[in-house]
Amino acid sequence: MQRRLDMEAPGPAEKLRLVTRNLQEVLGEDKLSALLRERELRIYWGTATTGKPHVAYFVPMSKIADFLKAGCEVTILFADLHAYLDNMKAPWELLELRTRYYEAVIKAMLESIGVPLDKLTFVRGTDFQLSKEYTLDVYRLSSVVTQHDAKKAGAEVVKQVEHPLLSGLLYPGLQALDEEYLKVDAQFGGVDQRKIFTFAEKYLPALGYTKRIHLMNPMVPGLTGSKMSSSEEESKIDLLDRKEDVKKKLKKAFCEPGNVENNGVLSFIKHVLFPLKSEFVILREEKWGGNKTYTVYEELEKDFAEQVVHPGDLKSSVEVALNKLLDPIREKFNNPEMRKLTSAAYPDAAKAKAAEKGPKNSGPKNSDPEDVIPSRLDIRVGKVISVEKHPDADSLYLEQIDVGEPTPRTVVSGLVQFVPEEQLQDRLVLLLCNLKPQKMRGVESQGMLLCASSVGEPRQVEPLDPPVGCCPGERVFVEGYEHGQPDDELKPKKKVFEKLQADFRISEDCIAQWKQKNLMTKQGSISCKTLKASAAA
Repeated sequence: MQRRLDMEAPGPAEKLRLVTRNLQEVLGEDKLSALLRERELRIYWGTATTGKPHVAYFVPMSKIADFLKAGCEVTILFADLHAYLDNMKAPWELLELRTRYYEAVIKAMLESIGVPLDKLTFVRGTDFQLSKEYTLDVYRLSSVVTQHDAKKAGAEVVKQVEHPLLSGLLYPGLQALDEEYLKVDAQFGGVDQRKIFTFAEKYLPALGYTKRIHLMNPMVPGLTGSKMSSSEEESKIDLLDRKEDVKKKLKKAFCEPGNVENNGVLSFIKHVLFPLKSEFVILREEKWGGNKTYTVYEELEKDFAEQVVHPGDLKSSVEVALNKLLDPIREKFNNPEMRKLTSAAYPDAAKAKAAEKGPKNSGPKNSDPEDVIPSRLDIRVGKVISVEKHPDADSLYLEQIDVGEPTPRTVVSGLVQFVPEEQLQDRLVLLLCNLKPQKMRGVESQGMLLCASSVGEPRQVEPLDPPVGCCPGERVFVEGYEHGQPDDELKPKKKVFEKLQADFRISEDCIAQWKQKNLMTKQGSISCKTLKASAAA
């Protein structure tokens, strides 16, 4: 169970500290202080439902937790209409799907950091922005706003193109009007919103509405040292990234020894992990000083600047803490309904482009769901974390296998007469993960452990071995079929695996192959120990 926030009401001074801590700027601080002495603050945060939310979204989530601790009434706006107006970052036909995705993932993020959802109000922009009254105010606003001011207001937020659309000029006005229609005292956002905030302060009074307070977070650097962006894959960690992807991206992250400027790893600790836990633990081996707990962020930053804390230890410690936040989100999305929503809201652009070109130009990607190609198989590296005999079958093992998901998978395999328990325990293996779960002697098996098998008698069987350096959950692919999308679940009647299985072989060099193309991870080729020139399945 996630730790829930302590909702005991603090005094006005503590409320002000909670509301403003880690913010870069506050417009209207005197008004904010006065309001907090009189009553609870009404505040809203909006997010346009465009690209997939990533881990930088934990920064505003952490501040929302602060607002609730301060007793604020908080509204979260899913700005679906804004997403369309911003140069159609969300096409109209995907708008509803992306809004549903945002609702699900933002709520999962809030739950993962212990924010009680019943203390929040969730609103969609189209719930009120299409009303007669709101539309009339858009027209009223357009009669007093200059083109110059509208363009300037959106310069840091609206996508800038050579020939801008009129919709991009409407965007700042709608965001200003949202403050009035949501009946809030303050709007919260990133400092990149500052020009829209000052636009609202200038033009809302022109319509007879009150100027609001504006609270601004700093822009947290991404992993490359620049802004973390949904459109720059290497700059961000997706909320649904597997553990091995988190490790790989953090490993590549900009984190120069002693450099605290534009350090996305340190910034994530400062703006997310510290506010949530009030401490951060550096995990390291005893020979390097052992674990150290920091209760003041500035002390951690000072130790890093003086190179007392090594970048590798900082990254690995963030990896552990971040995965604890991501595990509940991964778990929530680890079902067919959520996977279907994710793929529908964010279809593979390359796949769609290949489909438009037709089958002649589609290459090895899954352009036709009836193509029997190996990229339809969801094969992953797994680690056997426990193995025991099946209680009702002497020839079967029950294994718990970690494939990078929040919980291990239960797998039943018929390896008792071929592989001793001690050779399976803690071993890295290959698991076919998208077979339909099947009961085997009363226990549901959630995957198939892939092995090499000798031809003829006596029969010999060996589990296939991933290359050195692999992590649980790492994707396994056939050379030349790296980019296809696996089926969510292989339909038994289609016999996709059975058709592909016929062409899996072990080479003379003990390398697993499909039609003489190597089975691989990004670390290298899949192999077996001794059964060369044998079958693989």
